[in-house]
Amino acid sequence: MASRLHALTILAADPDRLGQFWRDLLDGSDVPVPLVFEHADLPPRRGLNQVHVHLTSYAASQQENVDRALSLGATHLDVGQLPEEDHVVLADPEGNEFCVIPETNNWLAGTAFLGELAADGTREVGVFWSEALGWPLVHDEDGETAIRSPDGRMIIAWGGTPLNERHGRNRMHLVLATDDLEAEVARLVSLGASEVSRSGGRVELADPDGNELWLRSATTNAGSSSVEDES
Repeated sequence: MASRLHALTILAADPDRLGQFWRDLLDGSDVPVPLVFEHADLPPRRGLNQVHVHLTSYAASQQENVDRALSLGATHLDVGQLPEEDHVVLADPEGNEFCVIPETNNWLAGTAFLGELAADGTREVGVFWSEALGWPLVHDEDGETAIRSPDGRMIIAWGGTPLNERHGRNRMHLVLATDDLEAEVARLVSLGASEVSRSGGRVELADPDGNELWLRSATTNAGSSSVEDES
């Protein structure tokens, strides 16, 4: 049985402040994956995150979403985007980049407001996550891959090679839940993951690209600040 996507953990110097920003920005919209904020002593930001969020503009216009994000504490961010690109790149209060996608975008049609996780990763890692979660591949071309949740509300996409340079630990990682921890660890390892460490009812693994992920028992309680589906 495939793991269930439990959360996207975001490391933060001030998890309460960052969690409040995202809670206000999402404003009760449906959240396909809860955002969990954990405190970490982080080095100064260098380069791009391995994962960033794409927000859709189907319920409100792109400009309205951008204006609201800026009013809550976001800032514009230059990541080398071209003038002809129609998405708007912003940074949250801790500098994590996220994109506001225009209402004319068809790729994310039918997804939630938090419609996509865009990730830096190889084709191998996209195939791994498809099998790990049991989500079908909806794009597989020139090394780029994407999977979509069975309910259609979320896409996770990987951009293929070349990969961005890493600067320490990823600031975001996925957390999976399972009813049978040991069996699922073995299954994920057979798919290409590697076990890193254990802590209580949680197991840290690395995906085939070496990115951190955590697998937890479905009965393990989490105590971090979070933003969950309030629909």
